[in-house]
Amino acid sequence: MKTIQKRQINDQSVVVPGSKSISHRMMICAALSDSESKISNLLLSEDVLLTIGALKAMGAKIQKVHDHLYSVNGVGGYLTPSQTDIYLGNSGTSMRLLAGIAALGKTPYTLTGDKRMCERPMTELLDALGQIHISAESEKGTGTPPVTIQGGNRTGGAIRIDCSKSSQYLSSLLMMGPLLEKGLDIHLESPPVSSPYIDLTLDIMKKFNVQASRKSSTHFIVPGKQTYSSGQFTVEPDLSNAGYFWAIGAVTGKMIFVDNINEKSLQGDINQIYILEKMGCDLVIEENRIGIRGGSLNAVEVDMSDTPDAVPAIAVVASFAKGTTRINNIGHLRIKECDRIDVVSTQLMKMGIQVVQGDDFMEITGGVHKPAFIETFNDHRIAMAFSIPGLMMDGIDIENPACVEKSFPNYWEIFDGLK
Repeated sequence: MKTIQKRQINDQSVVVPGSKSISHRMMICAALSDSESKISNLLLSEDVLLTIGALKAMGAKIQKVHDHLYSVNGVGGYLTPSQTDIYLGNSGTSMRLLAGIAALGKTPYTLTGDKRMCERPMTELLDALGQIHISAESEKGTGTPPVTIQGGNRTGGAIRIDCSKSSQYLSSLLMMGPLLEKGLDIHLESPPVSSPYIDLTLDIMKKFNVQASRKSSTHFIVPGKQTYSSGQFTVEPDLSNAGYFWAIGAVTGKMIFVDNINEKSLQGDINQIYILEKMGCDLVIEENRIGIRGGSLNAVEVDMSDTPDAVPAIAVVASFAKGTTRINNIGHLRIKECDRIDVVSTQLMKMGIQVVQGDDFMEITGGVHKPAFIETFNDHRIAMAFSIPGLMMDGIDIENPACVEKSFPNYWEIFDGLK
């Protein structure tokens, strides 16, 4: 348990580590490349380390050079057999992205995880792989991990898939597609949730000199017989994690800058700054940093289907705002590390805040907070979001604070350093 210390803080700047989403994707592309790549500012979080371990099991040679710089010798698109099951903890990103990559091997790979991971759905992605004659089965027959994927057929072809639960299904297919003989012609049932992550995937693939194109919001083409090129790459800061410090600026009324950030970032969570501005915060955008300072906060209605990771922090800020904030189109949060709609709602209610939840929305009415013991359900984003009110009041205790290692290993160091 961690007790948050109420305290006055000053205007200041912070630096957050590399993006988790970009780190996963860059490591995968580098592992598929034709020779050695160097990746700097890599996020060394629990999830990314699980992806690194899996890629090593598939034949990539990955070494830490120093600090956050890694060397990756790729497999040239041809994976080697793994002697054991590949354990991915509760990293949904690792599980979904690597499921498609595993299909590039000639031998079976079994991907498994912890109890919660083995409850999280993958049916749509498994069925999509089956459409191009790749055996991809849930061992329990429930569409959840453990899953065994037997490659050997690298023909490719047409796929139809529902990505309303996760855009990671599509990212997985996009990254495997260039190495197939015919590539992939992907049709979606409807536009994917969290669509900025698709833009991110396409951009990172382009950096490795492989092409894929968006014909419409529901149609993607990936030409086949391509090769991932190696190179030197840098991971930009994680804007999901930057959001906790912008939220701190919002509730404390202090100007909190996050350094090394460009407003043109393709990370969807850049939109947090505009949500906070709409709530009444001052937004300052400079050449290499972005800052937020709160004032009189007002409720908003906002669609956060494309920024799901930011929902816990925005919900906490809403609990300090005048009126009732409604956050819409977030049903996919129920299948994250925990049911985030329910957990955010129940933990705010513990603090005396009125919350109404539906299948895909939350309504948070700002009010007076009271002390509470915050259950994290082993979810990093719950721990970080609920640390924020502790700066404004005594009596906030965070259960299992170490769960932040999943995405932001030095979060508490930076948070406790705020003065």
